[in-house]
Amino acid sequence: MTAVQDERSPVRTAPDPSPAPLSGRLRLALDAPVRALREAPRRPLLAASAVALLSLVVYAVVRHFVHTSMVDMIVYRAEGAAVANGTDLYALRVTEWNLPATYPPFAAMLFVPTTWFPVPFLRIAITLGNLGLLALLAHLSFKLVGWPRRELRPIGVVLVTGLGVWLEPVFTTLRYGQINLALACLILWDLTRSDGHRSKGVAIGIAAGIKLTPGLFAVYLLITGRVRAAFTAALTFLGTFLIGALFLPDATWGFWTKYLYDSSRVGKTEIVDNQSLRGAFARLLHTADPGTLATLGAGTVALAGLAVAAWAARSGRWLPRSEAWGVCCAAVTAVLISPISWTHHWIWCVPMLVLLAAEASVERARPAGVRRLRWRAAFWAAALAFVSFAMWAAKPLGPAVLHMSPLRQVPTSIYPWVGLCFLLAAAIRIRARRRSAGAPLVRLPGQRSGDGGPDATRGRQQAPAAR
Repeated sequence: MTAVQDERSPVRTAPDPSPAPLSGRLRLALDAPVRALREAPRRPLLAASAVALLSLVVYAVVRHFVHTSMVDMIVYRAEGAAVANGTDLYALRVTEWNLPATYPPFAAMLFVPTTWFPVPFLRIAITLGNLGLLALLAHLSFKLVGWPRRELRPIGVVLVTGLGVWLEPVFTTLRYGQINLALACLILWDLTRSDGHRSKGVAIGIAAGIKLTPGLFAVYLLITGRVRAAFTAALTFLGTFLIGALFLPDATWGFWTKYLYDSSRVGKTEIVDNQSLRGAFARLLHTADPGTLATLGAGTVALAGLAVAAWAARSGRWLPRSEAWGVCCAAVTAVLISPISWTHHWIWCVPMLVLLAAEASVERARPAGVRRLRWRAAFWAAALAFVSFAMWAAKPLGPAVLHMSPLRQVPTSIYPWVGLCFLLAAAIRIRARRRSAGAPLVRLPGQRSGDGGPDATRGRQQAPAAR
């Protein structure tokens, strides 16, 4: 537009800073997937849809022949029934394995609606709902990473939804009727919002109120300078506690003074189902109680993992996809240091693989003379680990789990190994980017980041050149 044309153009008023009505925002949110599908390239989208549909059909056949108990869904329903009927929440035992309630009272209150429907209906509804949540997690992962181009993301979402069911954490989540996908979506939705949102942190606080482990993301917000969001998460979590105390005072007292510290209610530490550091230590030391050594190991990894996560998030000036690296490091740290991390808790493999795929894509686009294979190798190695079901293939029977050879320890603790390697790769990546830019390896206290510094990039996508 020329200067004359610009002068003749109607005067543009500043946009109304007031937020749109809730109905308008809801309509925009519902229209967004339709618009995205319309903007996606037609042929690649149809091809991806065909691949995804075929994968889901094969999954449905396998699911039919594999025993799918959805045992955790039955526990959730029993918890909701205990709340609705006013019975002792933490005295219940359900299924042939006599499983107890292990979540805070606030979570049990959210499970009350599951009592309105019969179990056969819930099996179908929760499976379809989890597939929808897998698609949402894929969308949020692509948004977090800022890759690929916006019009190509629907293709990625379709592929992840169709093929992601073969990732062991996703497969097991669907098999047991778990809530991991819902919690991951709450957390990623919060973390992909701009820091300017006053309500940022609320979803993390709710997730922590349902299952305590997401509280580590409030710590991540705090150490990366999002103090208001961190306190919002903490206050929201406190609100979930108060709701539980108000409506279920006896259960709240029992959970926070007794049942929270009874690890036997959750499960045995040493079994291969537990893919936390503590579980790996138990198997390595051939004991059901790895004691102080495991505690020191988990504490060291907690400090190191959070340090790498903060280092990544504060390196936005030099590190492409810095926030994605920070979030994934925080997520990996959370599942590593939890005393019990069942295989389905590693649902964070989805954003992790999306991040590694983005790095591999950028690497592949470089000129042949400087192109390397490191990120493509890292992506395929991680993908193979998560689709291998290695811990189940190598799982010994009964007490033999405490007498495994060192070689057999590798597949039975494959996720802790992957998590530790991911944190190490992140640290090496950050250090290399800072050194290549001539930047200090750490920012000293009081040192200004300057215009366009790492703190300035938070809350918005990086420029295309940085991708």
